Amino acid sequence: MSAPAFRRLALIGIGLIGGSIALAARRAGIAAEIVAATRSAETAATAMRLKLVDRCDTDVAGVCAGADLVIVCTPVGACGETARLIAPSLQPGCIVSDVGSVKQAVIRDMAPHLPAHVHFVPAHPVAGTENSGPEAGFAELFDGRWCILTPLPGTPVEPVDRLEAFWKALGSHVERLDAADHDRILAITSHLPHLIAYTIVGTADDLGGHLNSEVLRFAAGGFRDFTRIAASDPTMWRDVFMNNREAVLEVLQRFQEDLFYLQRAIRWGEGDKLFDLFTRTRDIRRALIHLKQA
Repeated sequence: MSAPAFRRLALIGIGLIGGSIALAARRAGIAAEIVAATRSAETAATAMRLKLVDRCDTDVAGVCAGADLVIVCTPVGACGETARLIAPSLQPGCIVSDVGSVKQAVIRDMAPHLPAHVHFVPAHPVAGTENSGPEAGFAELFDGRWCILTPLPGTPVEPVDRLEAFWKALGSHVERLDAADHDRILAITSHLPHLIAYTIVGTADDLGGHLNSEVLRFAAGGFRDFTRIAASDPTMWRDVFMNNREAVLEVLQRFQEDLFYLQRAIRWGEGDKLFDLFTRTRDIRRALIHLKQA
């Protein structure tokens, strides 16, 4: 049996993503030791009770000592400060990564704090649920899902290859993208849908008034799907929108234009335009099912 690829995996943050990484890494046997740090002593105690990691405490810098892979699993708005705190403890040759849904801002905030003797390889596992906290983690979260790596220009090939092998061992498909391209793509495939979901659920709550209980009681499948998305972690998604604002505003403008087109079609009874759009979007859903990404 071959030795684990990493001696010590250190996770900064042990919520849904951090906890799932720990469980998937243990399942894969890819790290000899898995440690974690979190701001809350209560959360650390929960992670230990659930046996997610070998050690978990609130010493963010301390858990990185001796680690050859450090993954920052905090909301993107905290990545810069986290990098500053862990920098003195990072050993030469360590790979430092993250899981943020925005890449340009994370690179901007983290890179200046990281010492030259480590390898910074940003990443984004495109997987998740509406649940949060260490109890939400499960080993199968990344199975069959994409993980996008956005290595910086000049990064040696070997640490990028090692991180790619790590994510593949956790069950992911891996792709490498430019950070700006990542942010534009995720703005339309993830960020805008979440923004729409938050808006629709908020609008339903505002319009419901005394009918709010009936709105919930008779919620159709589409509305239930929106409420699931809108139940996602508020801190994480606030940080996403604040740190990918240009790309989100660009696709939001395009969405508004398309929405006005539909509004006009409905007002003037132009059913052919609605039918053409609905046919095209149905084909997209079928393509997702074919690619096993539904």
